[in-house]
Amino acid sequence: MIDERPGRSALPASGVPVERVLAELRALRSADRPTHGGRLFAYVYDPAVPGLDELAAAAHAGSAHVNGLDPTAFPSLLAMENALVGAAARLLDGGPGGAAPDAVGSVTSGGTESLILAVKAARDAHPEIAAPRIVVPASAHAAFAKAAHYLRVAVDPVPVSAATLRPAAADVAAAIGPETVLVACSAPSYAHGVVDPVTEIAGAAAEAGVRCHVDACFGGWTLPYLRRLGAPVPPFDFAVPGVTSISVDLHKYAYAPKGVSALLHRDPALRAPQYFAYADWPGYTMVNPVIASTRSGGPIAAAYATLRHLGDDGYLRLAAATRDAVAGLADAVRAVDGLRLMAEPESTVVCFTATDPGLDLFVLVDELTARGWHTQPQLTYADLPPSVHLTVTAAVAPRVPEFGPALADAVAAARAAGPVALPGELLALATTLTPDALTPELVAGLAAGLGLGDPAPTGADAPASPVPGRTAVVNTLLNAAPPALRERLLVEFVGLLQRPTW
Repeated sequence: MIDERPGRSALPASGVPVERVLAELRALRSADRPTHGGRLFAYVYDPAVPGLDELAAAAHAGSAHVNGLDPTAFPSLLAMENALVGAAARLLDGGPGGAAPDAVGSVTSGGTESLILAVKAARDAHPEIAAPRIVVPASAHAAFAKAAHYLRVAVDPVPVSAATLRPAAADVAAAIGPETVLVACSAPSYAHGVVDPVTEIAGAAAEAGVRCHVDACFGGWTLPYLRRLGAPVPPFDFAVPGVTSISVDLHKYAYAPKGVSALLHRDPALRAPQYFAYADWPGYTMVNPVIASTRSGGPIAAAYATLRHLGDDGYLRLAAATRDAVAGLADAVRAVDGLRLMAEPESTVVCFTATDPGLDLFVLVDELTARGWHTQPQLTYADLPPSVHLTVTAAVAPRVPEFGPALADAVAAARAAGPVALPGELLALATTLTPDALTPELVAGLAAGLGLGDPAPTGADAPASPVPGRTAVVNTLLNAAPPALRERLLVEFVGLLQRPTW
């Protein structure tokens, strides 16, 4: 007998027609940053290659329901993963004829998963160490801290020079101790786009008998091509003795859709502790090379199709376009009084700060956004000033002539508006409050004062969005707070944004 009483489901009583569902999705997407067109300098990677989106979407759809849990049931995914790993390894001097002929790897969902697994493999290779530690530059990606948090591994951060934005290899060597299981470096660091001294750091790790991981998630697919184009790229891959593993994201500069990274190891023995296998239960025997068990084949197939279509020559052309765009954007920054580059560009990043105290970078970011240019603000850290980060892709190249005038105009508007002035009581809270002292009432009051949590319209048929249009005040508050309080405020603020809709 069917129970016809009203249910508690949030779903529509009757199914919604296809066109209406698609209209709802389009309305929701109307509030998003533009993923194409060369005006978004973070989060997405656009090569501006005609037809590539359609190819990737078709490949994704064809394998979306295939499950990577069991390669014997779905050998197509095993073949595609092996091909992706082989392409990444060959690019980074692994495979036949390379410095690491026995290199192996795994396809993961992104750089964070790759780094977590690199830390796991290093930790589990030394079960005799009760309290394992990792040594990382302060500029290393936050995913190392996330890995350490999840895996109960301690982090020994090494400061970076305000002049070079890199760690000193001698400082890294000094931080290595008997409980160190992994030393990390970046090629390049995400924040500033500079390559760490990998040769010296890997040498120090090897001398201590410790693994060395190179986080090339951001640059691993471009630095080899930039070197071929004549850029003075320092050694960073398997050609460097002592480098035991490398991560590289295919959904960055390999221009695959989101959800594909590769973690490479110099040989199979180094990879072995990465696996998880379990047979002590009555169900199927489980063995996972990565964190997830069930994995959609969609992203893997889309990445395979992307690499096959673009080819080596295609990536070389895209790297050249990106190089030229970086040079043009850097020139635009140099041309504006009151701005300076944090470092001379050596990869695909342009990062700049302000030299004029009357120019508020966070206001500048809002002014650029208002003009259709979406950049990434970075807060003060130690003796490093706040900065603006631009991730540059091939799609930016045609936009470079427009950026200089827009930047100058935005700077003039930011100067006219003046720096954000936090109320005295708010500034006092940011500089003196401890994370444990934050109460729900205090968080709610801060959020209301900052314009968080108040829904703003996004589209005619879409739910309202609680994300504020301008963020300078929020960033100014976070910038005034010490890192521990920043973290707690971020958790609380995002928690206010992520609430169910009924």
